[in-house]
Amino acid sequence: MGRLIPIAIEDAGGRAGFDLEQTAHRPHHLGHRDRLRSRAAQAMGALPDYELLELYLFRSLPQGDVKPLAKRLLDRFGSLAGVLGAQAEALKTVKGVGSQVALDLKLLQEAALRIGRAEVARRPVISSWSALLAYAKAALAHQPREQFRVIFLDKKNQLIADEVMNEGTVDHAPVYPREVARRALELSASAVILVHNHPSGDPTPSSADVDMTRQVVEATRVLRISVHDHLVVGREGVASFKALGLM
Repeated sequence: MGRLIPIAIEDAGGRAGFDLEQTAHRPHHLGHRDRLRSRAAQAMGALPDYELLELYLFRSLPQGDVKPLAKRLLDRFGSLAGVLGAQAEALKTVKGVGSQVALDLKLLQEAALRIGRAEVARRPVISSWSALLAYAKAALAHQPREQFRVIFLDKKNQLIADEVMNEGTVDHAPVYPREVARRALELSASAVILVHNHPSGDPTPSSADVDMTRQVVEATRVLRISVHDHLVVGREGVASFKALGLM
């Protein structure tokens, strides 16, 4: 009979336990972590997504082979961005993901969002448009429900605040133009950028999106607050009302 090797697995409650895997040979993953760390130290940018995710999971699950888990996560959510953007409860539906792994993955997403937000806040939004688009996509592209956000800007077009105004269903988030105008006044904002997502993945603006945008423009115009743009975020990209000639 071969030697019994303990393999660490995290249960749905986030507790580490052990399965006894019977094998007559040295498991292939022994030494793999050191090899992967060595490759990462030499050229981290060259690692495929599953190995980058695997390397991060080493910290959540300090024992065992986590490569299958990294691949299951990518298969389930489609991409590294999809994994990080997934809700914690959705992550825990993947075999091997418990509360600790889910929390660690959400921590990584929050760090990435804060870095992106800092890039946007560092200089006028108009001159850092690509950073704003990247931030909007990271924040919203993989949200399972529609979310309506407003980016409030000062007279120099620098970020004052980025706030979630409403969350809704898979295809609708209620928007109240007067609330947008009221909040802009509270923050002494000179301009706003509207942002919302389409959980379907297609960022093409709907007729309802167009009507809502016109209402917000009208509500803020009398207060001399400009609506610079309305961005619609989907997994397939970001649509700009201004670029599409819709405002």
